[in-house]
Amino acid sequence: MSESNDRDPYALFQDWMAEATRSEINDPNAMALATADAQGAPSVRMVLLKGVDPRGFVFYTNTESRKGEQLLANANAALCFHWKTLKRQVRVEGAVEQVSDAEADAYFESRPRESRIGAWASQQSRPLEGRFELEKRVAQFAAKFGLGAVPRPPHWTGFRILPRRIEFWQDRPFRLHERTLYLREGDPAAQEPARWTTERLFP
Repeated sequence: MSESNDRDPYALFQDWMAEATRSEINDPNAMALATADAQGAPSVRMVLLKGVDPRGFVFYTNTESRKGEQLLANANAALCFHWKTLKRQVRVEGAVEQVSDAEADAYFESRPRESRIGAWASQQSRPLEGRFELEKRVAQFAAKFGLGAVPRPPHWTGFRILPRRIEFWQDRPFRLHERTLYLREGDPAAQEPARWTTERLFP
């Protein structure tokens, strides 16, 4: 690990993501997202990372989905990236905030038109009678918007994980793995540049 990466976990993450992009067959940005409801009952699923910046890790979803409702009720989450080809893992834990409307609008506009219509058609996480019901709703919204613009639904936005801790795990022979933990000092939601301390952990 370089000296600069020791000071900046985001730089190290970007280095590892770049290597994963070259080595993984598909979806190197796939990550397990763990959330919990207001009572603390956990739930986990795979989602796609859509952005990383000095404040955190961003993904987008339907706020009326199960994970969306959990994030609104309990604004804490954890992420886990696992790149088998590299034998590496990155774990992130922290508070959650919604991205700005401008950020959500910009990302929504970058999606394929079919995906934007799908965001209107899917009542994510709610019971579906059959595939035809979904296809019918897609056709309804495709007809509604015609050739015009497809605006972002009010129930669709992004969330940013504001890390309190980021752990990098590298496989090593005989289970003697390498683990490096970054702990953020101060308030993760603060706007000023983050300061981090690092620790090595037993495997």
